[in-house]
Amino acid sequence: MERKIRILLAKPGLDGHDRGIKVIASAFRDAGFEVIYTGLRQTPEMIVEAAIQEDVDAIGMSILSGAHMTLFPRVLQLLREKGADHVLLLGGGIIPKEDVEKLEKMGVGKLFTPGTTTTEAIEYLKKAVSERRKEEKIL
Repeated sequence: MERKIRILLAKPGLDGHDRGIKVIASAFRDAGFEVIYTGLRQTPEMIVEAAIQEDVDAIGMSILSGAHMTLFPRVLQLLREKGADHVLLLGGGIIPKEDVEKLEKMGVGKLFTPGTTTTEAIEYLKKAVSERRKEEKIL
């Protein structure tokens, strides 16, 4: 039996709006994922450290503050530095289309913007983690 998908959800920076990430956490739990929610005002360092300690498959960050072009690249950098770049980084929030494209080119997985359904996020995560697990077995 394949182990459950483990995802760490975080609200980095000074953004205090957490309703959306709580809805996602609930939907992911209902879908059978193991969810670790770190809460508000997390630094990239705190997020990556928690992800490594919790041995997660993915990190989901919710950013509504406009700091996405700083926070996502920093988390990617820390994952690489700590040898944890097998962890999928995805997220959501108010992110302009051109920034979504730049971040995805840098290595961020899917970025969900307003209007995305929880079903879309669940299906993406299942597929992306399954593909990454297959790649790890091959290597």
